[in-house]
Amino acid sequence: MSRPVNTGTFIAKNALRNKRRAALTILSVAVSCALLVTLLTLQRELTIPPESEAASLRVIVRNKVSLAQPLPAKQLATLDRIPGIVAVSPFSFFGGNFREETVTSFAQFAVDPARFQGIIVEGKVVDGSYEEFVKDRNSCLVGADTMKRYNLKIGEKMRFTSTFYPVDLDLTMAAVFQGTVDDRGVFFHHKLLDELLGDPGTVGTWYIRVASAEAANDVIARVNKAFENTSAEVRAETERAFQMGFVSMWGNVKVLIGSISTVVVFTLVLVTVSTMSMAIRERFRELAILKALGFRRRELFSFILAESFGLATLGAVIGIGGAWAFWTFTDLQSLTKGFLVYFQVTPRIMATGGVVAALLGIVASIAPAVAVSRMSVVTGLKTLD
Repeated sequence: MSRPVNTGTFIAKNALRNKRRAALTILSVAVSCALLVTLLTLQRELTIPPESEAASLRVIVRNKVSLAQPLPAKQLATLDRIPGIVAVSPFSFFGGNFREETVTSFAQFAVDPARFQGIIVEGKVVDGSYEEFVKDRNSCLVGADTMKRYNLKIGEKMRFTSTFYPVDLDLTMAAVFQGTVDDRGVFFHHKLLDELLGDPGTVGTWYIRVASAEAANDVIARVNKAFENTSAEVRAETERAFQMGFVSMWGNVKVLIGSISTVVVFTLVLVTVSTMSMAIRERFRELAILKALGFRRRELFSFILAESFGLATLGAVIGIGGAWAFWTFTDLQSLTKGFLVYFQVTPRIMATGGVVAALLGIVASIAPAVAVSRMSVVTGLKTLD
């Protein structure tokens, strides 16, 4: 005598009756969920730059007209006298290409070594000597990620071909830092840049560290007012606001990625609805028999919903879990050639992918369920005669 089949086994057997179709459905859901999670993570990384606690204490001062316009170096004396400022250093972007590269992914900045140590306080020297960096005008401080990527060593030469200035740099690695949100940058003496350029008496920007986060707005107001109605008016803003200004240059990233994500989800809905409709159409006769045996419409709908939801959930688990594992354990900097530093698949993003998959399972079951509810027992029994 055969053992009775419980509801779960019945649903599983129906879902996996055509194993190839079930596998392709699960795979399509998995790939789409992985793509959706990747797009949402990319949007997050591009629109929400990583920020450390120390960054909330930093203020960046640039020319009010344009970031490309330099500021007079003589402004330093005025900045030193403004209450609430703990440290200030020039920060001039060099923008050179390392070795034979045509595009170098890490930035180089000219700073005052003696003052710079009070600005990026979260960074710690892990190799070499900061004192040597201060003493040697031709030396540089290098981020640990850049050190690792290029297999560099203390004392090794670093040559940069400029893309902005009419000079090149030949630097010697004196120390390595680690602990910032972006351990890739290279810092060198501003005096060296001044010397190479013929001492123009200008800086790109000023980096300021304030006494507390509460004092930041007051300092910003004081700095802006100090250079009001001068030949070089400034715009002071928090480091985060400065970063978001760069993000805005990319255009409306959220709309672009949101549009792509919508297309991905819409395509997935069409594929899944089509697959479920085919699977249910093949079983019209069986469902008609269940109707004849007394099963009600809501019970048949439950069977179809459970089947659709199960396939979508399994695909989501594989896709979201795979995306998390890939982006967590992949060397992102090598893969993107330094374009991206972090690519964190957050629990919120994974939950979003799971919700989309769950809704997909529900939506995909509606059309087949409606068809079954409208089907009469006689029509269903004739289907595969």
